Amino acid sequence: MDTPLLPAPPRPAAELINLDAGPRGCPQSPRRSAPLAMAARSLLLIRGGCVVNDDSSQEADVLVEDGVVQAVGRHVLPPGDAPAGLRVLDAAGKLVLPGGIDTHTHMQFPFMGSRSVDDFHLGTKAALAGGTTMIMDFAIPHKGHSLIEAFDTWRSWADPQVCCDYSLHVAVTWWSDQVKEEMKILTQDKGVNSFKMFMAYKDVYMVRDVELYEAFSRCKEIGAIAQVHAENGDLVAEGAKKMLALGITGPEGHELSRPEAVEAEATLRAVTIASAVNCPLYVVHVMSKSAAKVVADARRDGKVVYGEPIAAGLGTDGTHHWDREWLHAAHHVMGPPLRPDPSTPDFLMNLLANDDLTTTGSDNCTFNSCQKALGKDDFTKIPNGVNGVEDRMSIIWEKGVHSGKMDENRFVAVTSTNAAKIFNLYPRKGRIAVGSDADIVIWDPKATRTISAKTHHQAVNFNIFEGMVCHGVPVVTISRGKVVYEAGVFSVSAGDGKFIPRKPFAEYIYKRIKQQDQTCIPTPVKREPYKGEVITLTSKEDSTHGTRKQAQP
Repeated sequence: MDTPLLPAPPRPAAELINLDAGPRGCPQSPRRSAPLAMAARSLLLIRGGCVVNDDSSQEADVLVEDGVVQAVGRHVLPPGDAPAGLRVLDAAGKLVLPGGIDTHTHMQFPFMGSRSVDDFHLGTKAALAGGTTMIMDFAIPHKGHSLIEAFDTWRSWADPQVCCDYSLHVAVTWWSDQVKEEMKILTQDKGVNSFKMFMAYKDVYMVRDVELYEAFSRCKEIGAIAQVHAENGDLVAEGAKKMLALGITGPEGHELSRPEAVEAEATLRAVTIASAVNCPLYVVHVMSKSAAKVVADARRDGKVVYGEPIAAGLGTDGTHHWDREWLHAAHHVMGPPLRPDPSTPDFLMNLLANDDLTTTGSDNCTFNSCQKALGKDDFTKIPNGVNGVEDRMSIIWEKGVHSGKMDENRFVAVTSTNAAKIFNLYPRKGRIAVGSDADIVIWDPKATRTISAKTHHQAVNFNIFEGMVCHGVPVVTISRGKVVYEAGVFSVSAGDGKFIPRKPFAEYIYKRIKQQDQTCIPTPVKREPYKGEVITLTSKEDSTHGTRKQAQP
């Protein structure tokens, strides 16, 4: 797990050799840049590792200058030819991966009468410790409130605190002409290209089918991707009433009130509505077998749909809701719930490995024990949310790669590259290539670590993966070309991360949408006009009575 530094002899007038990348990252002929002595530059060389992208792996060095990858290839700087100020990391025997992109977090989120304890500072530090170099959080306005104001509020919370780069999805919790216009402004001027609609949390965030249709239509017009929290909110509300009436007040009532069928029905409904307007759809936190099957079937039917399982659903299950200790059970409460079928994590991982599911998030929304205790007598008052931002990468490596379900290239795809492509960050993010941001993780696939709330870097006092031994450990995390985490030590400050704006009409998804629009347009049937009898209606209330009009000659 050590990453020894190789001291470089001082050469003030040295020149930097820059290799242009050829196909699939293969190095080609060298190109010389200006002498280093002309300006103070941040230089980093990662030497001797195996560089892993989603489509290839190669033994190569990575040269970084001022936060950007400048060269990838063999011997980009031969020993003895290192310029002054260069830092060298020895990655021999290790993997060099694009930094992880967590597509789903809720830092310092005001929710269910409390606020999640991982704020943007501690939450993003924990992300870096786990090998994640970018998070995507959600700005969520209350019904009737401005989307732009919510966006600005979240920016004001995050900008001074983040230790890694971040971006924001924005939630649509109601519908009006104002919302429609603000979605356009957010897309054109604020760097937002994804909008989330809740099909649950009735009377709080939930929108109805007609509002989904309007929001999906608007997303397509402005080049955004529609996201959904897929649960039938009406059935959840009725299910909660039923459980409480039966005297079931504990955490098990949470899962019993919103079973798999409730998630699967909403997922299918979202796919159907999105298909009606040919809008790309992203289903967040796919938690059950049945919902995952809906996504997989839609993809095989040619629909532009993506499913996001999360670390919790891939690493543990909902049997914990029935634990005899109330607090243990309550700490596993989230929405949609972890499923009690213990085969669910394995099933979801299989679909993720085979591209039926596409990305991974954490849905990190953490509450301490005293906050969870708000629902000690009523499960509907337990703040929903679990941890995962720090452990996501290791969980997926352990359950996916170490188990033999996926290789290291698929691991990179589902933890980083696919998210970068869907949300129009690629190839700036999600790839190690010339010109990409130097968000890089040196990963030791043979090392192990034991997950515990006693040693994690998050603010929450519980970890749902407690005691799990994971193969695959991030030993060095590099953000924007700076070593920010190494051998358990942070070198990062609040505000070092930056907001990353995203442009609309991501080519990865909208190429297909545009082609489908061109080739799948319904056309009228050419036929002779009807010349027979037509009745004349005499009452709007009763169309069964009328007088007949003679057929036209």
